[in-house]
Parts: sequence; C-alpha cells; structure tokens
Amino acid sequence: MGLPVLIIEDEISIAELERDYLEVNGIEAEIEVSGDKGLEKALQKDYSLVILDVMLPGKNGFDICRELRSQRDTPILIVSAKTEDIDVIRGLGLGADDFIKKPFSPSELTARVKAHIGRYERLTNRQGKADFQGVNLKIDRNSRRVYVKGQEVILTTKEFDVLSCLAGNPNRVYSKEELFEQIWGLESHGDHATVTVHVGKIRDKICAVDPEGHYIKTVWGVGYRFEDC
Repeated sequence: MGLPVLIIEDEISIAELERDYLEVNGIEAEIEVSGDKGLEKALQKDYSLVILDVMLPGKNGFDICRELRSQRDTPILIVSAKTEDIDVIRGLGLGADDFIKKPFSPSELTARVKAHIGRYERLTNRQGKADFQGVNLKIDRNSRRVYVKGQEVILTTKEFDVLSCLAGNPNRVYSKEELFEQIWGLESHGDHATVTVHVGKIRDKICAVDPEGHYIKTVWGVGYRFEDC
C-alpha cells in the first residue's frame, strides 16, 4: 500500500464518509479536524494527496493550501461548499490541483483521488525523458526543476507539468482543452480556469527572474504555444 491520504475536514461525518469510501477502494486515509494541526501534519509527514476543506477552525483551507504548496508538491484536492468562480480560481491560483463542490458524490471523489495520485506517481517516477535547454531557460525533467538565467524557479507539480508539456513541443498550439486533458486527465469543475490560472502563475514566476522571459504565448481564441526567448 502506498502513502495515506490526509483529510483535513472539521465536519467529522463528512470526513469519515470520505475516509470510508477511500479505504473501501484500497486507499488508506487519516483525518484531522483542525486547520492548524492539519497543516502541521501535512508538512511533517508524507502523504499521497491532501483533501482540504476551505472553512476550518484555525487556519482556513486557502491559507493551508498556500503554505503547503510553498514547501511541498503533494497533490491538493479542495472540497468545499464555496463554489463561486472566484473561490475556485483562488484555490487553483494558490496551488490546488482540483476543486470539488459540496454536496459531492463519494464515488466521484474516489475517482478523482485515484486519478491525481496515479498521475503524480507516474510523473515523479518517470525517468529518461529529455530535458529542455534554451538560451535562458532550463527544464530538468528528471529532478523536476526549472532554472531561469541559472536561478531556480519553484513551480508546483501542475505548473511544472504544463510548462514541460508546452516546452516539449515548441511552437505547437495547445488548446486549453488539450492541456487540461494531458495534465489533469479528467473532467473537473472550472477546467478552463484551471489552465488559465496555472499559465498565469508560471509566467509570473519566470518573469520575476527574467522580465523578458515570455515563453508561453497566448494564441487568442485557441490556446497557448511555447517559444524560446
């Protein structure tokens, strides 16, 4: 059995339902009802994925997502009754990998958890894929590190995957739908927002080191393409 899933959810009945469905499907899960303690556990132990509620005592889910993503690339799945587009975009912008609204289908939750864990394991275990070396940008796919002008730029798991996908086929135009399918691999609430937010975060992080590093070009009405600067 692989690493357990951490469920950070203050409504114990919901947390136990999530845990029971995961364990029936062979996925071990732990529960933490406090935001502060949940973040502490997520940073101290290794988990295959974190299921995160937004409204929590202590630190809220958005704060936990921000702090966890700054230190770990563990997949984060937000489960929340806050379903306005701005909440979805905020969660994705802070580094969450997916967002499911309450009430939800336990079978859907289980399917998404399995998909994200499987994708993360395949990506982190993948070896031998060629790196990208440009004029000022280097992508090391084995170590999953990105360097701009020799300085490392810290990307989340999905940010790295989006950049690596685009850089793997320079000048090819990818639609948002294609990128979503290749990186996330399943239908998700707010899918177009997911791609847009992640591209924006990649651009911001690269341009913080190299203001002229406009590698990801927008093809209006279609999607994105990669060009070496």
